[in-house]
Amino acid sequence: MVNDIIAYENGEMNEEEVIILFQELVDTGMVWVLQGHYGRTAQALLDAGEIS
Repeated sequence: MVNDIIAYENGEMNEEEVIILFQELVDTGMVWVLQGHYGRTAQALLDAGEIS
């Protein structure tokens, strides 16, 4: 997962990969302990129905 976060931060992921990453981060609960950007992005994806 660390490599995925690095790829995300480097802008190396497409939209589908970002959604998969954030779903995994929500599923594990990690999203809520990372930098605020991750929680805000996850919440936006949740609100949009892109992740659950």
